[in-house]
Amino acid sequence: MGDAAYKRILLKVSGEALMGGAAYGIEPATVRLIATQIKGVSDLGVQVAVVVGGGNIWRGAQASETGMDRATADYAGMLATVINALALQDAIEQVGGDVRTQTAIPIQQVAEPYIRRRAIRHLEKNRVVIFAAGTGNPFMTTDTAAALRAIEIDADVLLIAKNRVDGVYDADPRKKPDARRFARLSYMDALSRRLEVMDSTALSLCMENALPIVVFDVGSHDGIVAAAKGEEIGTRVGSVESLLEPARA
Repeated sequence: MGDAAYKRILLKVSGEALMGGAAYGIEPATVRLIATQIKGVSDLGVQVAVVVGGGNIWRGAQASETGMDRATADYAGMLATVINALALQDAIEQVGGDVRTQTAIPIQQVAEPYIRRRAIRHLEKNRVVIFAAGTGNPFMTTDTAAALRAIEIDADVLLIAKNRVDGVYDADPRKKPDARRFARLSYMDALSRRLEVMDSTALSLCMENALPIVVFDVGSHDGIVAAAKGEEIGTRVGSVESLLEPARA
């Protein structure tokens, strides 16, 4: 397995991470960069599953605030994640990877339905598996889908690729230049301080199942590969003592 730290990982890629420098939608160069890194991790012998978000196209919670039925808005968001999954699937294939997409809501013309045992079999054959459409249920975020799928496939770690944020901070680093990044963070601190790791349902699932989390910047050089190798990158969340790094220069 080379110098990889894990046998099987679940990578959560937010919809925003697929935008790159664009204001909306999918930036092809960014998707190809992510696909190349995923292929690089797979080449290390690591089994890679991916959950994609849809916030670059649609946000159900925001749509519901304008009067749209929340469940309907969330289903529309699930379809946005399918668009992103297909774009990522194609990019992985373009760089030579073997990949399958599974959806939590049946769209059999474009992807397989989510079947846990089939997904695990794909992983055992060193195929990348992309999970789309969240959990298939409204009112559930793709963070929750990522935590749930990671636990279901018995992943060793949940890697969360953020867009232009290189970890978890004690304040919003975009608004406060002196914000400090956590090198390590306990589940309980993340929950009690309401830090922007992932939503509380997802974080609680990870805590209850002792699933470690690594939060990092998808735009950092080979960030996905570095995280899969277990390098000191971003913020590690788990059953650890929280540790803040010095203030940003």
